[in-house]
Amino acid sequence: MTSSEDEQVQETSEEEEVKEEKVENKKPKKGQNQGNEENLRVTLPYKPKGEMFAVAETFQGGSRLQLICEDGERRMGRIPGKLRRRMWVRENDLLIVVPWSFQDSKADVKFRYTPTQTSNLKRRGKIPEILDIY
Repeated sequence: MTSSEDEQVQETSEEEEVKEEKVENKKPKKGQNQGNEENLRVTLPYKPKGEMFAVAETFQGGSRLQLICEDGERRMGRIPGKLRRRMWVRENDLLIVVPWSFQDSKADVKFRYTPTQTSNLKRRGKIPEILDIY
């Protein structure tokens, strides 16, 4: 082989290596979903601590709201100060609440589900029938 043919062979082999590297580096970008809708993880109420599902019915003002809980009780819900600025609750939102141990007619709000999370829970059958307004 001549030196010009030698250079051409080296260039083609280098191009092939570059192409192989590009194929290997195909990773999904950060924040993109790979289409696994079934594997979405959401927090569920932890029953041993007394947590339960509830739906926000009406607002009373001052970070208080009327709740319909999964045990059929109507409770006065309170958004704690730590979550007050971060958690914007609307009517008919699905929530996780913890009833007070010393006054059962009141409860603290722990978590709010987004509409997408609510529809996924409904599809998987995790929401109790009494709260089935979705």
